[in-house]
Amino acid sequence: MEVKIGVRDVPREVVLESEQSATAVAKAVDEAVRSGSVLRLEDDRGRVVLVPGTHIGYVEIGAPESRRVGFGAL
Repeated sequence: MEVKIGVRDVPREVVLESEQSATAVAKAVDEAVRSGSVLRLEDDRGRVVLVPGTHIGYVEIGAPESRRVGFGAL
């Protein structure tokens, strides 16, 4: 699923595709914002994204992607 993170004072948002569930992502974001710790998410390619919880402006959690359209789906 696609996750977009808006970081304060940064014009671009952080976008990643994650295999984690929406509930798991929301729980990690809530904990990072509440405690002021670092939000740590892993994308579908194994890369790790770290964002300070005190600098998170917003998080948009997309619906799970059911199927891709195009030649890459073959």
